[in-house]
Amino acid sequence: MAARTIMIQGTASNVGKSLLVAGLCRIFKQDGYRVAPFKSQNMALNSFITRDGLEMGRAQVVQAEAAGIEPAIDMNPILLKPTGDSKSQIIVQGEIFGNMNAAAYYSYKKTFTPRVKESFDRLSAAYDIIVLEGAGSPAEINLKENDIVNMYMAALAGAPVILAGDIDRGGVFAALAGTMQLFSPEERDMVKGVLINKFRGDIAILRPGLRQLEDIIHKPVLGVIPYLKIDIDDEDSLSERFYAKTEGALADIAVIRLPHISNFTDFNALARIPGAGLRYVDYRGTPEGADLIIIPGTKNTMSDLLWLKQNGIGKKIRKAAAGGTPVIGICGGYQMLGKYLKDPGGAESGGEMEGLGLLPVVTVFEKAKTRNRVQGTFASVTGLLKPLSGMEIEGYEVHMGKTSGETADALPALLHTRDTITGTCKQDGCFLGNIYGAYVHGLFDAGNIALNLVKSLCAAKGIAYETPDTFPEANYKTYKEQQYDILADSLRSNIDMEKIYAILEEGL
Repeated sequence: MAARTIMIQGTASNVGKSLLVAGLCRIFKQDGYRVAPFKSQNMALNSFITRDGLEMGRAQVVQAEAAGIEPAIDMNPILLKPTGDSKSQIIVQGEIFGNMNAAAYYSYKKTFTPRVKESFDRLSAAYDIIVLEGAGSPAEINLKENDIVNMYMAALAGAPVILAGDIDRGGVFAALAGTMQLFSPEERDMVKGVLINKFRGDIAILRPGLRQLEDIIHKPVLGVIPYLKIDIDDEDSLSERFYAKTEGALADIAVIRLPHISNFTDFNALARIPGAGLRYVDYRGTPEGADLIIIPGTKNTMSDLLWLKQNGIGKKIRKAAAGGTPVIGICGGYQMLGKYLKDPGGAESGGEMEGLGLLPVVTVFEKAKTRNRVQGTFASVTGLLKPLSGMEIEGYEVHMGKTSGETADALPALLHTRDTITGTCKQDGCFLGNIYGAYVHGLFDAGNIALNLVKSLCAAKGIAYETPDTFPEANYKTYKEQQYDILADSLRSNIDMEKIYAILEEGL
């Protein structure tokens, strides 16, 4: 029997579609249903590697976690990873299809619809409910002809549509009414109601506008959701985490906000530790004065390394490192820390480039992408990360290129890992003095790694760190489960779930 379906679309990007889908997945799970998320096409640099070594967007990973199920590529059959202003790497059902510019992809993507349908049909056969997510705005009239993620997907899945708008940015009534106006009559019939998201203030003042909106669009307002302060992984380049203020923090952690930054969710576990001030630094800021500098992953290592050098941040990182400030590089950030980056086959920019020279390693890019899940431990580490020695880690690798020592004299490994798919054991990363690098994403998530790192930063400053009594659940996975429950409770309190179930039952 095919699953029942419902779809969340939005008036624009970043109106909260992903979070609403995650919340509905959690509610349906709590109510005893087998539920899965689905987004036919996602554009994001935050990706994830499944247990079978395939790549998908992190938003559907979060939604799968909220649904209490293992993430699978059928939940996100097409992932676009931008490599520049107009080109993306195309991932189809977890595997690299190739690189395309926007024009080529738009003319080609309808050929992917059989793969999209194949993935959706597998999910539909395995679950009771599928909660679909749209992308951007479904009313981009110049793009609708080749749109495979909004109304086309709703029709394919037989999914009634709930349209969400963001009141926090202003203009929500015009956005909802305008979107409805740009729909065809058939598309308007597919919309069964609207949600207003990110509301701050007195709802009594809002109610007259809600009634007028319903009169204009002839659809019910199914709920007004307050601006939620919930700590759940986000993936959008507009993430508020990039603008967080950290004044008065015990430990100042500066993450370089690279132009093609990927997997910035690697640092959410650090940001939640009391006393940790995690800030993102771009060309307008400075990492100077930080207690720890982190260079994150990137989809375009050589291009972002050039950016670091041109705006002077690279020089500032080297100066801070020479003064004893610890520097950690993750994935592409690890590659940047080396002496040279070589791209003989043009996997990225081609040619050869000097790195920051903080680790005596060389990276050679290859066409094949490394994708695997790993478990392991920190090696016997010195310096800032010494308290992490022997602690268990769990994460994943997703990168182009291999990194090795510049000479035959091997540097001490940062991690001992085991590929959970093949069982292969290896050493990952290295360290030298106050400089550390490794490929594993999710390095700070397990156990008390993040807490111990913050304690070590404080100890280096002569501060005796005491864990507050109000500190949330130390286990990050358990903490995230609590956040999903809070999200579900918030949606139940502010959405007419009886109507949602009636829409789900009626279908299209």
